[in-house]
This record gives sequence, C-alpha cells and structure tokens, in this order.
Amino acid sequence: MLLKQARILLVDDEPDVLFALKLLLKTEVREVVTEKNPERLLSLLRQQPFDAVLLDMNYRSGQTTGNEGFYWLDRIREHTPTTAVILLTAYGDVRTAVRALKAGATDFLLKPWHNDQLLQTLAAALQPKTGNKTGSSPKKPARPATTTALLGESAAMQEVRAIIEKVAPTEANVLLLGENGTGKELVAKSLHEQSRRAARPFVAADVAALSEGLFESELFGHLKGAFTDAQASRVGRFEAATGGTLFLDEIGNIGLPQQAKLLTALQNRQVVPVGSNAPVPVDIRLLSATNAPLHALVARGTFRQDLMYRLNTVEITLPPLRERADDVQLLARHFAQLYATRNGQPVPEFSAAALRKLQEHPWPGNVRELQHAVERAVILGAGPVLLPADFSFRNPESAAASAAATTGAEQPLPLLEVEKNTIQQAIARHQGNLTKAAKELGITRTALYRRLDKHAI
Repeated sequence: MLLKQARILLVDDEPDVLFALKLLLKTEVREVVTEKNPERLLSLLRQQPFDAVLLDMNYRSGQTTGNEGFYWLDRIREHTPTTAVILLTAYGDVRTAVRALKAGATDFLLKPWHNDQLLQTLAAALQPKTGNKTGSSPKKPARPATTTALLGESAAMQEVRAIIEKVAPTEANVLLLGENGTGKELVAKSLHEQSRRAARPFVAADVAALSEGLFESELFGHLKGAFTDAQASRVGRFEAATGGTLFLDEIGNIGLPQQAKLLTALQNRQVVPVGSNAPVPVDIRLLSATNAPLHALVARGTFRQDLMYRLNTVEITLPPLRERADDVQLLARHFAQLYATRNGQPVPEFSAAALRKLQEHPWPGNVRELQHAVERAVILGAGPVLLPADFSFRNPESAAASAAATTGAEQPLPLLEVEKNTIQQAIARHQGNLTKAAKELGITRTALYRRLDKHAI
C-alpha cells in the first residue's frame, strides 16, 4: 500500500506528541486519527480499519518499562493481526527493541524522532502489502546459506541469530559491536541478505582507513576537477548504496570533523559531492561496526552522542570465541573442509588431543585466528589426521609474562600491564585528550583506540 492511501491511528497520552505527529502525517497519508486514551484503542479498531498504528509504550506517569505498550500491542495483534504497529518510546534500549520485534511490532522508534526517518519507517511498514494482488501473504526474502559468522550452536550465537532474524526485515539502523575477528562484516551481510533491500547493493567502507581529505570524496563522491587528482567525476559510497545497504566498518575510529559530516548526511538523507553545491538524495539502510568502546568514547567526548543515537537503533554485540568454546570444534571442522576442498586435498580428521588443544586456547584473535590456524594446519599437516603439533600459537599474555620473566626480575610485571599503565598515565597527563596522548606514545589515535578496547580502559 502507498503511504498516501493509508489510514493511520496515533495513540499517545501526550497532546503535544499527537499534535506534532498529526501535523507531520496529515499531508502524507489519507487519514489520521488521534487518541490519548489507549482504553479506546480496540473500540476505534472495530469502528474502522487502520493500516498502521503508532503506539506509545508508556502511559502512566513515572512508568518507563513499556509494559503497557506491550499489553496493547498484544490486543491489536489479537484483533487485527495484519495491522502494522510501530512502537514509540522515549526510554528505548536494545532489549526493549528486540522484545518489541519479537512480540510482533513492525518497527520501533525512539522519541524524539526524525521526521524523514518516521515517514520512511511508516512507508516500509506498509510495504509488504504492495503488489499483493492475489491476497496471499507476502513472501519473506529467502534465508541465505549460513555464513561463517553465524555457525555455532552456543547460547550466545543462538541469541545473535534470533536478533538478526527479527531485525533484518526492518529499516532499523544496526550497530555491530565486538572484538576484532568476531565476524561483524559477515553479520552485516546476513542482515542485508535477509532484508527487503536484499536485491539492491550492499556497499562496505572501512572508514578508519580513510584520511580526512578522502573521507568526503569516498563517501559522498566528487566532481571532475574538484581537487588535483579528480580527473573524472565519481559516485560516493552513499549514492552507490541507494536502495540498498551501506556498511561502515570501524566507525568508532573516525575523528570529530568526519563524525559531523556523517551525521549531517544521515539527518538530511542527502549528500553533497565534493566540488558541488547540489545535494543528492540517498535512500540507504545503515549498518555500522566497531571494536572500540563507543559508549566510553561518548563519555570522554571523543565520539558524538547524537551520531551514536543515529547509528544504534539496535545494537548487536558479537561474542568473542572464548565465550562460545562449545563452537570451536564445529568451526574448526568447517574450516578444515573449506580449505582442504579449496586446495584439492582430502578433508583431514582431528585427533582428540588436537581438538582439546583448540578447545583450551583463549583465541584472542577470535574466529579469524581459528580460521588462519586451521588453514595453516591443513596446508602444512603431515598426514590425514591433524595433531596438536600441527597447531602453533601462544597466548599473548603468557608470552608477555615469559618475556618479562627473562629480565631476571623476581616478580616481573606482565608486559600488557605495563602497556596499560603507560597508556593510563599518558591520558591522565593530557587530561583525557586522546590525540595528545597518542602523540606522546608515538602511535596513531586509531591505534590508541584499539589499545583502549584491548585493556578495557
């Protein structure tokens, strides 16, 4: 159904919210009905059909649990299960969003909303009915073959898959958190493949690798002659992803100037190519990822809070491999089959001792480290069965402690602890200024962010 043909019911106990929503929607939809009292909701649904309901989640003063919203969501689903329901709340978090989607809500928006985002969310909520001339239920996009990041039967991975299944069909921006090597990009691709945008482009960019000068050109595009090396006009990643999904990796490692430019593009849903004054409208679903402690960076003032709110309608935290040890054998056998087939070799077996060694390793490099370890073992292994000797790796903390012990000190301080103390002292000397601290330490700010994450500073 087109937005212009839709009948919308707004249920919220705040008159100002109802007024603002009606003012926004009255020129965009066929009819808008407002109601302050949720007790009258079912009566209104009996009087006439509505294509969508925008439903507040909290009505009684001081209540922020959202339980009232979930109660009325259940009543709507019982009465008219085909009506799209978008939940509104000023007290949202990822658990509430996931619970809302599991309970049958079509989508979930935070107050204060951005008008363009609300209209797009509403249009997407009505989209499944488009072109459904036969009256049959719209088909969901086919689920893609399981990717490496989604392999695993541990409770942690089952929870991640459940969230992906609920969030993927929505237009919600998703922020992927987790250590390096946990598979954030593969999860981003899975979200795209299970979305309504699956037939359109999936465009990825490692924004931490873009210098300040290249940031705008790569993301927003440029015109011929805009700068010295601009010998031809170029479409940016935003425009290339229009209609599809844009994935921005290492989002936590960009500076404040780039953050401001990115926020402007997301708010206005348009970009201005370098060398141009004409804005170009873009229609993207944004996925982003970082291994940096984003909430801590916001607290330090090195990452914009308003940008973080744009990025994380829903957060998905990928568990490190050490927290899903039950999946190590499954992943190891998967990689063994993958690399044996790729290299034209017989698929090897694992000895019990080899599996035990893999199980006991802490995997600081996560799934990526396991993947490389198995690939080396398959290529260099001496026989049809992989033995412990075919896997060579050391726990970095144990290695650091061993290195410190060789200095002859009676009670050596582990090298990682020395590094952590040094970083903390540098940050303290510069009163939290990470740029100056990184300069003193002789490393880049990006490298400092990674060490902050590693040491949980």
